[in-house]
Amino acid sequence: MTSPAPLPERVVRLTDPADPRVADYTSLTDVSLRRKLEPERGLYLAESSKVLRRALDAGHRPRSFFMAEKWLDGLTDVLERFDVPVYVGSDEVLERITGFHLHRGAMAAMHRPEPLPLEAVLASARRVAILEDIVDHTNVGAIFRSAAALDVDAVLVTPRCADPLYRRAVRVSMGTVFQVPWVRLEHWTADLQRVKDAGFLTAALALSTDAVTVDALAAERPEKLALILGTEGQGLGAATLHHADRHVVIPMSHGVDSLNVAAASAVAFWETRPR
Repeated sequence: MTSPAPLPERVVRLTDPADPRVADYTSLTDVSLRRKLEPERGLYLAESSKVLRRALDAGHRPRSFFMAEKWLDGLTDVLERFDVPVYVGSDEVLERITGFHLHRGAMAAMHRPEPLPLEAVLASARRVAILEDIVDHTNVGAIFRSAAALDVDAVLVTPRCADPLYRRAVRVSMGTVFQVPWVRLEHWTADLQRVKDAGFLTAALALSTDAVTVDALAAERPEKLALILGTEGQGLGAATLHHADRHVVIPMSHGVDSLNVAAASAVAFWETRPR
């Protein structure tokens, strides 16, 4: 294997915000980012040194690094491992390129990993979370963070669910999207049957008249459990509710009928944790 070129040779000091070499980082507004780094292009952005390190530790490959010059020394051990450009500049130049202030100082354009096969992920899991059409990237990132912290083995996302590798989702998750295996389902709700066929009890979090409490579900001690979480407001689809084995609620007080989906996921993950 060829050794990476010496780091000084790969450091490019930016002075022109219009430099075409940093097109991956230009004008990173939500609309622009979706157009430029859609999954079809095979890229995503890792932002902050902690997130960046977690992505690399998970085996993801960088296309380039982009950071304030003051971060070079602290990331030298990482930068020396990969033979890719390292773009550095002043805070002012970087902000003019990206359209926002880089509070965390460092970013990387990363190659997306190959999708994982559903059957292989299910075969090695006891508990999975299924996210149905949750379009808020902040909620998706927060759910992944709870999943990593509370021993959920995998996350499955439906076709219309927000991208777990979108910049905001990655940032909110603190990089745990790289630690928890996840699969983008292609044929929801047909894929729900595949989950059931793999031996999982499917439990939909929903305000239903026949719902059991989450602690009652935990008392069943299912060998394999799939918790299904829906988008706020609309909730889970009728077909999903029809096919789920259980409907589950989190008991509430003071007239509150539900929690934010990210908060609800943390409660459900904790209550149904392996014992």
